[in-house]
Amino acid sequence: MERKYDLDLRCEIFSAAVILYTNRIPKSEAGRHMGRQLLRSGTAPALHYGEVQGAESQADFIHKMRGALKELRESRNNLRVQFRAKLMDGAKEENAWLLNEAVELVAIFAASVKTAESNRDKKK
Repeated sequence: MERKYDLDLRCEIFSAAVILYTNRIPKSEAGRHMGRQLLRSGTAPALHYGEVQGAESQADFIHKMRGALKELRESRNNLRVQFRAKLMDGAKEENAWLLNEAVELVAIFAASVKTAESNRDKKK
């Protein structure tokens, strides 16, 4: 059965897009500040998700997914601030894709954490 989406691949693509995006941010003080922060938070989910796949227990899975979710939320909010501050006005379609993907990944990870927590609570 083919998977509807490959979350590992989506995280990798998102992280790579963040790298490319941050390399184009203007070298102003604000651009450097927001870019460095986004580079850290935007590449972390792919790395965290690699750890999720090796989770040793349900509690470990939830903990690692929460870590990835935290980084995705930070990335989403960083992108929103950048767009409002008009740090990256060029390539609007690409920028819109990046923000939309952050929003979608937050929703996917949040739902996964919620499901895992619900399953854990049913076992108690």
